[in-house]
Amino acid sequence: MFNALGRFSVRFRWLVIAAWIIAVPVAIKTLPSLASVSRSNNSQFLPSDSPSMQAAQLAAPFQGRQTTTATIIMERAPGQLTAADQQAAARLEQAVKKIPGVSTVRDQGLSPDGQAGEIMVGVSQDFGSGAGQIVSSIRSDFSQAGAPPGLSFHLTGRLAQSVDAGASGQHSRTAAQNYSIILIIVLLLAVYGSLLAPLVTLLPAGISLALAGPLIAESTKLGLQASEITQVLLIVLILGAGTDYGLFLVFRVREELRRGLAPREAVVWTMSRVGESITFSALTVMAALLSLLMATFGIYKGIGPGLAVGLAVMLLAALTFLPALLAVLGRAVFWPSNLRKEQKNGLWGRLARRIVKRPVATLLIGIVLFGALAAGVTGYQTIGFSDNSSGSSGSDSAQGTAVISKHFPAASNNPEMLLMKFDQPVWNNLGAVAAAEKELSASPLLSTVGGPFAGGRASFSPAQLERLHSLLGPAESLSPTPPAGLESMARQKMPSGYNLSGGVNFVQVYQFYRSTAQFISPDGKTVQFYARLAAGASGSNEAMHAVPDVRAQLARVAGDTGAARSGVAGLDAAAYDVSSAATSDLWRIVPIVLLIIAALLAVMLRSLIAPWYLIATVGLSYVSSLGFAMIVFVHWGGQAGLNFILPFLMFVFSMALGEDYNILVMSRIREEAHGHASLRQAVTRAIGLTGGTVTSAGLILAGTFTVLGFSGGNAQIEQIGFSIAFGIMLDTFFVRTLLVPSIAVLLDRWNWWPSRLWRRSLTLVPGGRDLRPGKARMAGRPETETEN
Repeated sequence: MFNALGRFSVRFRWLVIAAWIIAVPVAIKTLPSLASVSRSNNSQFLPSDSPSMQAAQLAAPFQGRQTTTATIIMERAPGQLTAADQQAAARLEQAVKKIPGVSTVRDQGLSPDGQAGEIMVGVSQDFGSGAGQIVSSIRSDFSQAGAPPGLSFHLTGRLAQSVDAGASGQHSRTAAQNYSIILIIVLLLAVYGSLLAPLVTLLPAGISLALAGPLIAESTKLGLQASEITQVLLIVLILGAGTDYGLFLVFRVREELRRGLAPREAVVWTMSRVGESITFSALTVMAALLSLLMATFGIYKGIGPGLAVGLAVMLLAALTFLPALLAVLGRAVFWPSNLRKEQKNGLWGRLARRIVKRPVATLLIGIVLFGALAAGVTGYQTIGFSDNSSGSSGSDSAQGTAVISKHFPAASNNPEMLLMKFDQPVWNNLGAVAAAEKELSASPLLSTVGGPFAGGRASFSPAQLERLHSLLGPAESLSPTPPAGLESMARQKMPSGYNLSGGVNFVQVYQFYRSTAQFISPDGKTVQFYARLAAGASGSNEAMHAVPDVRAQLARVAGDTGAARSGVAGLDAAAYDVSSAATSDLWRIVPIVLLIIAALLAVMLRSLIAPWYLIATVGLSYVSSLGFAMIVFVHWGGQAGLNFILPFLMFVFSMALGEDYNILVMSRIREEAHGHASLRQAVTRAIGLTGGTVTSAGLILAGTFTVLGFSGGNAQIEQIGFSIAFGIMLDTFFVRTLLVPSIAVLLDRWNWWPSRLWRRSLTLVPGGRDLRPGKARMAGRPETETEN
């Protein structure tokens, strides 16, 4: 099969090259970009039956059932907001309502000190690629509102923070891609010692990356989900794995050219030998990624299939485009290196000879080393995500968040929303709402609680709030300034009901009543309280782990006050559910991934023995890498724990990408075993010939993840980049070149049980046979035939 594919790519080389080059601009022009369909809010990937998503449905009357929100902040510093400021805000509200995609605009009232105000903007979640345009349009309207001197507007909240973080993240992604390409080119120049070989190796990866993004974006129309981390990992995976596949092919072509084959014949022969290894390497990673479809957490469902699509494109390019390039350029690929010089085993060959002489000692040293690193998992702890990143500190959303922190109660700044749903409107039963607010405020689990009866400069009793509702109507429908004549009417109907405390006038009472719209829904059946958790700051690990107790406390309060349903929504609640879903998926999917990889290895190696120790060595590498991450980031770095997604990604990449090198090394050992008198000789020769390839590939792949760690832009990407890079280095320098060869030597011919290679008597003289075209081979055996 791979021999035929190689012949096809060589024969129709110009057509193959043209097809790939034309495909890139066509895909970019006709398909959506990956950035346009990516989500940045991790909580959007939770299953609909998770507690925080159920709570978000309870909050729908305040935000709209299918909306995400942004918050317009206005501030006058120093001094209180004036009537002219309120009028400017009203004009801004009307302008924002006309922006396509905006579903609701609601005034949330003024801060207790009267120097700032909030306007909530709801945007349909189906805005797709228009999120940035909506945010830009809102901010453009700031200058059209006719704001008096001294009044400033800012846009913050989840939507604005997401867009600002996305802009910052795009810069990081671009930097990671550019630095990765530079690093790969430099390493390839050093590895090949030629000018064209690095470009030939990297070009298929670049074309695959350009094609994969639009294809993944198009697949979202079929229900595939994509996150921002998918974009980051796609760059690293395609460039890293694609370069690995290129190295496997180009190195083998160079080896065959040095043995005397013509360039096109060398390409075909290489495809017949290495094509299967590359295909099974890619299939192993793709199978592991596709297994994530069984996850409950949507971010895994998006990462897995999306990256699998990208890797499938890379595999196709490696099997067609790269051989076509090699056939066209021929020996010029390796200029000015000397192709007449026969390749020697070198350092890895000498090391392999020592390993096969002392396999037990090598194995024991490796186990001790890996065991020491694995001990670092002591105190293993994961942390949730931070969904309130607003990009750089100078972004508009960051400035808006600072205004909220300055002028509004602590519970209003990234709060948890405590929601209670009643069967009947609460306007005739506000005493129950007041009792719930009082009971929650007294809870030791909550440091601050904001609700309709706690407002700073003014506060209402249940009876007063009920009378204001009867007089003024729904709070969410009121204009920013009191209509003419309303105060005199209020004096007649409420002669002493609105003057709630000394120095508070009717306008302040009016504004305070308007702010209750954020606590009581328009239909009066849903009540919302803002709360800060006493366990720790919003987004902290302590706050996240306090969520179950807060939910239980709220359920008790809801039962005491007659509410039918209750729920906790917000950053910490979502983080807890995300962490729980991620951990549950890890334990459920790990056995499936192991079985899939074992099955693929068994098929390729025709063995039921080798897959088990190959998986065991990669598993040991995974645990050791996890221990390294704990040592560096938690025990030494002082972080609260590993990011929730890191253990899962490390497992997938360690098990799947790690098997790439296993497959390359073991397939070459198997190939050499057909022509040598002993497995020790086969191992020595195979390690000597592939050691440089594995080392180069590992350094490049680890280098790309290291670049990701340096340029990722946040702690989450930093942990992922450095930890996976370390795991790859372990695989490269210890697992693949030390542990696997030593175990293979100890098992000897049992590596291949029950294939014919196991049953075959190894009685060939040292040096054996060579199946390459033009070389000595066993009589009557076809040139391209391999034994099973």
